[in-house]
Amino acid sequence: MFKKVPHTYVIVFSLIVFAAVATWFVPGGEYVKETKIVDGVETTEMVYHSIESQPQTWEVFAAMVHGFEKGAGIIVFILMIGGAFWIMNDSRAIDVGILSFLDFVKKLDKYKAIRAIGANNLILVLIMLMFSIFGAVFGMSEETIAFMVVLVPLAISMGYDSITGVGIVFVAAGLGFAGAVLNPFTIGIAQGLAELPLFSGFEYRLICWVVINIIGCSYILWYARKVKKNPQSSAVYEEDEYWRQRNAGTIEGLEDKTSRSAWWVYGITAIVLVLFAIKHPMTTLKMGGGEGVTWPVMPVMAGFFAIAGFMSLRKKVHFFILNLLGFTILFLIIGVMGYEWYITEIAALFLAMGILSGAAMANDADKITKLFLEGAKDIMSAALVVGLAGGIIVILEDGKIVHTILHSMAQSMSDLGNIASVGIMYCIQTLINIFIPSGSAKAALTMPIMAPFSDLIGLSRQATVMAFQFGDGFTNMITPTSPVLIGVLGVAKIPYTKWVKWIAPLIITLVIIGFLLLIPTVTMELNGF
Repeated sequence: MFKKVPHTYVIVFSLIVFAAVATWFVPGGEYVKETKIVDGVETTEMVYHSIESQPQTWEVFAAMVHGFEKGAGIIVFILMIGGAFWIMNDSRAIDVGILSFLDFVKKLDKYKAIRAIGANNLILVLIMLMFSIFGAVFGMSEETIAFMVVLVPLAISMGYDSITGVGIVFVAAGLGFAGAVLNPFTIGIAQGLAELPLFSGFEYRLICWVVINIIGCSYILWYARKVKKNPQSSAVYEEDEYWRQRNAGTIEGLEDKTSRSAWWVYGITAIVLVLFAIKHPMTTLKMGGGEGVTWPVMPVMAGFFAIAGFMSLRKKVHFFILNLLGFTILFLIIGVMGYEWYITEIAALFLAMGILSGAAMANDADKITKLFLEGAKDIMSAALVVGLAGGIIVILEDGKIVHTILHSMAQSMSDLGNIASVGIMYCIQTLINIFIPSGSAKAALTMPIMAPFSDLIGLSRQATVMAFQFGDGFTNMITPTSPVLIGVLGVAKIPYTKWVKWIAPLIITLVIIGFLLLIPTVTMELNGF
């Protein structure tokens, strides 16, 4: 019996071909904005028009090129991250940090309360909650790729596997993204288009977030415990040999003396941060698109870096490099919440971290460049598959059938009860997410259609937004058209087929729970609904 699992590239290219075949049979169509005057008031609505489809043939090859163009930002982001962390890995600072962290975890076991819970379980839960909050508050998604290089090796060092490492970061952020308590990129846009008060219905969405996280985190902890008990039960035991070999080295014999160049790096970085603090004395941190809170964040961070950097340098250069990594992550959060940073700024931030790490180890420019290229080469396959996956969307869009699929599904909601209607809306949004994984793009396309339609069938617009929220969130963790998922799996060295086999039970459970959580939105009096 033929059991060989196809390569991820083969699977994605097959989907491109399947999408191209569909363009020959699915009629073309598009939604266009039309302005109408009703009772003297000008309104804009999305109206569907049939058009000729554009059957795709040789375009399946051109789609890959356009896919690279479409995903250029994330592709470059992945290459930058790979190169920067390769420079840092050469210093062995992450090895020092992981071993120090594991020693700290062992010391926690002396406390009876923590021993009863399990120090490792506590650490995993805290990491998952942190990333889930990031997903729920500012829609963390692409940023999770950067954490794979640190937390996957950490998970394996703790006796788990790469899937656990991806779970505590990417899946946790996905759970928060689906809960979307204050996510401006999904709930914010959807409610704005549905003409609802921004972030209204917060209380019930918070309850949903808690339920979703209990289920998701429990699944990850169950799997992690199974792998901890029997490492060979891991779905990716063979693939993780790559990470085990990277973690196999010891830190014995590493130079403890801090080089003069490390002090120069410290001084120059501190000066730059002081100048940045002078330029930006106050920063408004916005959580979920609200008004935000204005604090002197940059001056405080500059002061903390000056103190922490000095103390770490007096101890060991490797701790200084870990200090650079820690502040890089803090500046990432500040940049996203305070300055609307996206992958361009984040990639530049990590590139700077990599260069500073190399300089702190007294590496010359040629060696730093060589290490960067080695890192980019190591992660190249992950970057390439992102562009390949983008070709699926390109074929569907160029074939003019995306809007037809949406329109056909929307017609299926006629003459149904509220529970069935919200359920079908949920299914439609879930299916659309396979073709359009971008939450903001999907909100812009579907909400102008779904919101007025919900009025016609007597359904709360808030319930319609919730159907969009869940439909947008869960399948992001499994759809092959998501460049973030493909990028994460590429960095973690996890085959897509093995990932699907592992996460499918969780996704099925979450989809069912999502429907059950939608029922109260049409059967109960909820605040904001």
